[in-house]
Amino acid sequence: MAHQLRWALMSPRPRPQEGFTVIELIVTMVILSVLAAVVGGFIRPTIDSYFAVQQRADLADQADLAIRRAITDVRSAVPNSLRVPNSQCFEVVPTIGGGRYRMGPDVTNDTPSGCTSGSSASCSAWVDPSGSTAVFDALNIVKQAPSAGDWVVIDNQNGNDVYSGSNRALVSSVSTPTSTQGVLRVNIAPTQFPQGYADGRFQVIGASEPSVFYVCSGADGSLDANGDGRGTLYRLTRSFQATYPSSCPSVTGAAIAATQVKSCTFVYDANHGATQQSGFIWIEIELARAGEIAHLAVGAHVANSP
Repeated sequence: MAHQLRWALMSPRPRPQEGFTVIELIVTMVILSVLAAVVGGFIRPTIDSYFAVQQRADLADQADLAIRRAITDVRSAVPNSLRVPNSQCFEVVPTIGGGRYRMGPDVTNDTPSGCTSGSSASCSAWVDPSGSTAVFDALNIVKQAPSAGDWVVIDNQNGNDVYSGSNRALVSSVSTPTSTQGVLRVNIAPTQFPQGYADGRFQVIGASEPSVFYVCSGADGSLDANGDGRGTLYRLTRSFQATYPSSCPSVTGAAIAATQVKSCTFVYDANHGATQQSGFIWIEIELARAGEIAHLAVGAHVANSP
């Protein structure tokens, strides 16, 4: 018994558990809250500014891409094919290539001499505007050569001719003539092309995109509840329409070129500057997302010499 008492007296006394009191925790939380508020007041504007800049950059990229695509279509279009019903849309006939056609017989190499255009493999083929042309030799090709199903167009001085088809012919087949005749022999639906055109150039219209309409739909200049633009810019591919459009067409089935469009404007001057063969188009587009706005405007000269 004495031994057990002595052992109990010699054992260390248990220490009280260490930790924070409730008051200390409350004080710490208050201090951290004050520090977070102070630091957040400096950091929050920087973060907001970063996301705002990123938002505007994204909008500017989208607007720039849409404008570049439109300008590319305009600059590669058949001369004088630009049609603008109003400031919210415009139409063009884009080309995929072109070249120069033979304008007369090859008096040196044709066999027999004086043979009819394209009558045989030994006779050259040329465009004769005094009659119907069913085959011609291309002396050179720029960009992409025509193929069956494409169209060739010659001399589009009057803007609506390419749409009505008076100077446009469907390609039925393409072959390779002898080297003295040209690089390609193009068979087309018999067509009498306009007289008086002396430059000998033709353009090629792709079968997949006869004409292209850019339509800005629903962009009324206002924002929705989220601060986004209400409109959409569409790129509509459609068949040739002989009648000059009086309004923007339906965008059913059209590809989307840009979204969240607040406003857009298309202005075209067919006779810009001193020359009658150079037009000018002005494209302006404004995109908005979550209150951030990107506004881009581009002007481009349009070559209208066939």
